[in-house]
Amino acid sequence: MIRMGIGYDVHRLVEGRKLILGGKEIPFEKGLLGHSDADVLTHAICDALLGAAALGDIGKRFPDTDAKYKGISSLILLGEVGKMLRTMGCEINNIDAIVIAEAPKIAPYIDEMRRNIADTLGISTGAVSIKATTEEGLGFTGKKEGIAASAVAVIDE
Repeated sequence: MIRMGIGYDVHRLVEGRKLILGGKEIPFEKGLLGHSDADVLTHAICDALLGAAALGDIGKRFPDTDAKYKGISSLILLGEVGKMLRTMGCEINNIDAIVIAEAPKIAPYIDEMRRNIADTLGISTGAVSIKATTEEGLGFTGKKEGIAASAVAVIDE
């Protein structure tokens, strides 16, 4: 059976944190605030995959109340999600994700982010699409207060 899941995440931009998207550190004067590395892209992908498999969400699986996830790389969490899917006998067909941010420009880093996601999940980079857009100065992302990401994943059961 083919199954689809949707994921969404958002984090506030703050000073004194690294900006990590798709497991890649992006040079920028601010980073995302969160219990883990706050990688909104990877979190959205985790939620899309978990949703496709009816396994809940990232907050249920990796709660921010658990100290072992403090500062953890979201790629580690994604790897755990991949293991959960394999244990169920599921195969990831494809992932399509979009990062919503006024700044920084992430186009130069998309290929590396795709590789990071694909390598972590043990799938082809051709199965991972990452896009970026702005909100033309509108809303919290347009005002550079935060970054959001959305993802869709399709799996075979």
